[in-house]
Amino acid sequence: MAADSLEVERKYSVEEGTPLPPLAELPGVAALAPTRFDRLEAVYFDTPGLALAAHRITLRRRIGGHDAGWHLKVPAEAAARHEISEPLGVDASAVPARLAGLVALHTRGGALVPVARVSTRRAATDLLAPGGAVLAEFSDDRVEAQAPPGTGPVQTWREWELELVTGPEDLLAAADTLLASLDVNPAELPSKLARALGDAVPRQEPAATPKRKGPAAVVLLAYLREQADALAAHDPAVRLDAPDAVHQLRVSARRMRSALATFRPFVDAEAANRLRGELSWLGKTVGQARDVEVMRDHLAGLVTAEPPELVVGPVARRLEGDSSSRYRQAHDVGVVALDSERYFHLMDSLEDFLTDPPLSEKAEKKAAPAAERRLRKNVKRIRAAVERAEEAEEAGVPEHELDAALHEVRKAAKRLRYAAEAARPVLGKQAKQLAEAAEELQETLGGLQDSVVTREHLRRLAAEAEADTESAFTYGRLHALEQQRAAESRARFAKEWARFVKQW
Repeated sequence: MAADSLEVERKYSVEEGTPLPPLAELPGVAALAPTRFDRLEAVYFDTPGLALAAHRITLRRRIGGHDAGWHLKVPAEAAARHEISEPLGVDASAVPARLAGLVALHTRGGALVPVARVSTRRAATDLLAPGGAVLAEFSDDRVEAQAPPGTGPVQTWREWELELVTGPEDLLAAADTLLASLDVNPAELPSKLARALGDAVPRQEPAATPKRKGPAAVVLLAYLREQADALAAHDPAVRLDAPDAVHQLRVSARRMRSALATFRPFVDAEAANRLRGELSWLGKTVGQARDVEVMRDHLAGLVTAEPPELVVGPVARRLEGDSSSRYRQAHDVGVVALDSERYFHLMDSLEDFLTDPPLSEKAEKKAAPAAERRLRKNVKRIRAAVERAEEAEEAGVPEHELDAALHEVRKAAKRLRYAAEAARPVLGKQAKQLAEAAEELQETLGGLQDSVVTREHLRRLAAEAEADTESAFTYGRLHALEQQRAAESRARFAKEWARFVKQW
């Protein structure tokens, strides 16, 4: 996510009389800077139902300290959190529009209100490397919290924080070891807000775990829950235009669509089809920016690899200008979709589907044999698609018709891959290997489809260049390279398919 910063820290619960640890003993620490003392006053905002806290998201307005302002923190990989900041502003109750927009999925147009007040007396010490760089900041905090502000019970506690600045994550592991030797362990809760709110935070019931002899429907529902959570996690990253965010969100939507298609007999078909239709809309609308991004990077690589004497005219500039314009437009369309009632209704419908699934009479079939039958059906689907493509090739159809037939094979491979991923908890190694084989076919034919789209794009750019009295020579060169790429993809697919049919 293109956040203002990535926060990587540890929190430790300590008693009031606990002496400070020997931080200078940590590896790489050459000295400790003089201790700074701050008084931090923070008000946390959330929906009345604490929708942000339920997803480990915190939004606060804090005064005091070196980073006073509004801070939005959302979970990242491992124990890290992305932090997005805005200035304090004049109105203490007006959440900045940028931050409110990043949590729109959870607020769904509802109000953000104060839910907790947290006052902290902080003693902060920087841990310095031999050259003077700040490796990490250690904070000894005395905390007073009240939730809701002004009416809730007042809690007080002491905690330590160690937040990385330039130091490696190994420093946190070393701190864990050092403090454990002093009978100090990492805090159970991830934030001061979580401790202040306590049991008021809504708890999401854990999804049922698929079991070989358990209900078949659980295979679908567990996979949908995993992907729905992933989609929600990527939502703010898409809004921030973070690298790869659009791709990841679209993949989550595609995985859910494929799973709903494959395992549709276990649930109400009409409900599954409605969700599939809306997930298709989301993937296509938000995913347009990804298509532009992939083509831009690919063409830039081709131009860079060309001998300079074969790049005639301002080719790189035209490619970049065209891509930048189309990417910005596509990204804006995607963000508008994420702010739409249609999107929020989709997410509501998905949550309802998972909370109270419309199960069919086949839902209770044993998971392993039922999932295996569904995978076999998908294998038959891809075999039939390949047979149609082979018949088209034997009939001597135009190249674009053959490529269209192979694109249908790619879609069948994608469905098979995602179905096998979903079935892996109950089919194990067999499903893993099938997913990998299907992914190989999908990736190869994906390169072919990208070439089809890229060649059409290059023809348009060549026409525009000629209209501007520029040479179209290099665009023709790139077009020829794309033709070669397509031929190589078809040949590689033929070899991969031969291996696939022997195994599956």
